[in-house]
Amino acid sequence: MSTKAEKKYMNSVAELGCIVCRRMGYEGTPAELHHPRRKAGGWGRSKDIDVLPLCPEHHRGNTGVHGLGTKGFPKHWGFTEDDLADDVAKLLNNPTE
Repeated sequence: MSTKAEKKYMNSVAELGCIVCRRMGYEGTPAELHHPRRKAGGWGRSKDIDVLPLCPEHHRGNTGVHGLGTKGFPKHWGFTEDDLADDVAKLLNNPTE
């Protein structure tokens, strides 16, 4: 179960919009929260602090993390989930970017 602070953080992440769409110049695309498995040792869900905001297509769609898989996603897009996590951290620390 998430704490109040974790829920507040996850809401802030979701409000950023899809981080992949943002990289393509489309800000504010509604986002779902993705828990990267790499942070969970390959199985299960990562901690709530590690979530990424992804629209349904980039989360569960054919061009998304789950659709392309952990190896196919960076091949297709040219960046990794870690790169996206860095983007999220920067945006949360400096929301005017």
